[in-house]
Amino acid sequence: MTSRYHRAYIGLGSNLDSPSDQVERALMALDRLPLSQLVARSSLYASRPVGPQDQPDFVNAVAALDTRLSPLALLDQLQALEQRHGRQRLRHWGPRTLDLDLLLYDDSHIDTPRLRVPHPRMVDRGFVLVPLAEVAPTLRLPDGRDIASLARDHPQDDLRVLLP
Repeated sequence: MTSRYHRAYIGLGSNLDSPSDQVERALMALDRLPLSQLVARSSLYASRPVGPQDQPDFVNAVAALDTRLSPLALLDQLQALEQRHGRQRLRHWGPRTLDLDLLLYDDSHIDTPRLRVPHPRMVDRGFVLVPLAEVAPTLRLPDGRDIASLARDHPQDDLRVLLP
């Protein structure tokens, strides 16, 4: 635990058991995490699944969180929240009730067996870039790349806004 607040960005996704409701409930739960406060959230977006296509479309969002939790303590909280939502890891990139990814934690570079930040595939995913740019339009990645430009330049063929 640290004494100052850190800005973390969390990617949310669901494609089972009323996905929009799952994401909305998770956003409310993020605001109740210890030593943390939800400061911004994106619209909800629908997208085709990454990986196996024999599953429903996903509902995605991004949240900005101010937290005093360390990155690993925050990851523990996110994984506990996934479990409370009935998350089961049965198949890689398979369907899930809730998926929470720690995308960014301040300007930190973290590379451990449990956690990699920035999230290693976030710049390849429109369902992350577009809502992240909505929440933080002036944000730059630790390597200096501009989120708004990355989102604008990424193909968004399958991305649909569900709720503003």
